[in-house]
Amino acid sequence: MAIIDVIKFNGIANRNWLVYRYPGDSFVYGSQLIVGEGQIAVFVKGGRALDYFTAGTYKLKAQNIPLLQPVINLPFGGRTPFSAEIFFINTTAKLDVLWGTSDPISLIDPKYGVRLRVRAFGQMGLKITNFRVFLTELIGAVGDAQVVKYDTVISYFKGVTVSKVKTIISDMIINQKISVLEIAPRLEDISEKAQDSITGEFERFGIDIINFYLSSINFPDEDFDMINKLLGEKAAFDIIGENRYNVKRSFDVMEAAAGNEVGGSMAAAGMGFGLGAGGGMAIGNTFAQTAGTVMHNAVGGPSCKACGHANEVGAKFCGNCGDKLSKEQIECYSCQTLVDEDAKFCSNCGSSMMSKPCPGCNKENKPGTKFCAECGTKLGG
Repeated sequence: MAIIDVIKFNGIANRNWLVYRYPGDSFVYGSQLIVGEGQIAVFVKGGRALDYFTAGTYKLKAQNIPLLQPVINLPFGGRTPFSAEIFFINTTAKLDVLWGTSDPISLIDPKYGVRLRVRAFGQMGLKITNFRVFLTELIGAVGDAQVVKYDTVISYFKGVTVSKVKTIISDMIINQKISVLEIAPRLEDISEKAQDSITGEFERFGIDIINFYLSSINFPDEDFDMINKLLGEKAAFDIIGENRYNVKRSFDVMEAAAGNEVGGSMAAAGMGFGLGAGGGMAIGNTFAQTAGTVMHNAVGGPSCKACGHANEVGAKFCGNCGDKLSKEQIECYSCQTLVDEDAKFCSNCGSSMMSKPCPGCNKENKPGTKFCAECGTKLGG
């Protein structure tokens, strides 16, 4: 078994290493231990972290390995061999640890009512501050690897980090009713809450979170397209007004129905037949009513009930068909519902509103009269 006289680790150029297991476990008293800046050397025996050394050069002897000495139980002095493991730990802070949500958060935007698939990304800084706890809790999980990188250890904490961030973002959007498009000013607040939430999880393993940043919250372009469409429709609504917007939408529906020609799929054909009958009539009626309302607002006067013509303000008769625009109303003799004076039947109960001529004296009697008010002749029907 080779005896090691000089124990040293020069480090790795990219500084991504976190733990280095020194190759060998046989040493002698009097060996030289060299620890570089930003490193700590830890002697481990039986899975326990015992003596440690900060940056500097040391000659191993009983005085500087007091915790290891009783375990190996060897006499002092000389170059007596002993066995132990030596781990070099990187104590410099790593500030460029990236994290992100692998799966999107699916939720309904409270302002636009659109389902969005939200993702979050950020960066954090970590540092090993309690090497004894760190070695005890995590080194056993990394197996016999000689070099343990930050990425390996961070992967253990990825689940809890992402879970905490998702919870905070969901609470802000769902419970506090903040739209995803308006959440950017809250990134700093979310970052602080997330760091407070996960700090305890890292500290349990001897790791401190130096900083934690949420750099972006985003969602796919196709989700954003839906919001843009809603914003475009709202802008059109605000610019041209409610009535003209409804007319435009009616034209869009009719144009879509006209484009649904025979020769397409069976489903398209079915839609075409439906629109050609009752559906087409419904669209036509809706369009006519909307157009009439728009014209009424544009001219300013009443619309004719007979032909739909929009008349000027103050007009009493329709300028198109001559029909009286303002009609008096009378009560139905049967149900007392108010109907137009020239109505032939009641719109509520269907009773005749036409007067009854007397066959005896030709006097016009009110609807519902059974005997002539002039001569008492019995009236028919």
